[in-house]
Amino acid sequence: MPLSASNVRRTLLLTGASRGIGHATVKRFSAAGWRVITCSRHAFPENCPWEMGPEDHIQVDLANPANTNAAIAEIKQRLPNKTLDALVNNAAISPKSDGGGRLGSLDTSRDTWEHVFQVNFFAPIMLARGLIEELKNAKGSVVNVTSIAGSRVHPFAGAAYATSKAALASLTREMAHDFGQLGIRVNAIAPGEIDTAILSPGTDKIVEQQIPMRRLGAPDEVAKIIYVLCTEASSYVNGAEIAIDGGQHV
Repeated sequence: MPLSASNVRRTLLLTGASRGIGHATVKRFSAAGWRVITCSRHAFPENCPWEMGPEDHIQVDLANPANTNAAIAEIKQRLPNKTLDALVNNAAISPKSDGGGRLGSLDTSRDTWEHVFQVNFFAPIMLARGLIEELKNAKGSVVNVTSIAGSRVHPFAGAAYATSKAALASLTREMAHDFGQLGIRVNAIAPGEIDTAILSPGTDKIVEQQIPMRRLGAPDEVAKIIYVLCTEASSYVNGAEIAIDGGQHV
């Protein structure tokens, strides 16, 4: 007996799935019965708990446009029904100086600017445009992961990272306008200080002095909002950027 439209298993494509917010997002969608195709620079880690991980993992260097296009072609092959219900652009890089400090606008090399923008800005639009027919067929949703650093100078996030996230926020609005006419919703989330392995020294001071809730956010608290933006619960939300920062910028 064929599955009804409401019973067809949905598919998520997620970049940057190997840790932190990405890892939590895979677990959140998998628990809800979604098929999750993951993308990262690394091979599939054996300790990951979700179903069909190695078979639904694509190793791709998003800093390389040719490799990104090759990955898009492979993803299409893995979507036999030619539908993609959600694309979450989570992968990002934030280079530091040799001493681990912040790279400002005066000391960031051109190569670093280009590398960061290719991963953080160009790869998301390449993926969305490359898979637009599959998203259109599913009336799908795109979620771009920006950052609170995209709207204010951050003590740890570098200039290239911050400006790439600001550009991605603006791109989200443009995509919402253009993709929305095809039935595809495009939104963004802007996480603040989230409890992951890449927190910088000194984050405890930000928590103590700037966050009204006086704690870090949990990766699953971000994943839950991503999930809402990919389901009918947000069916008329398009072009929004939702801050998940505990009130840090109120």
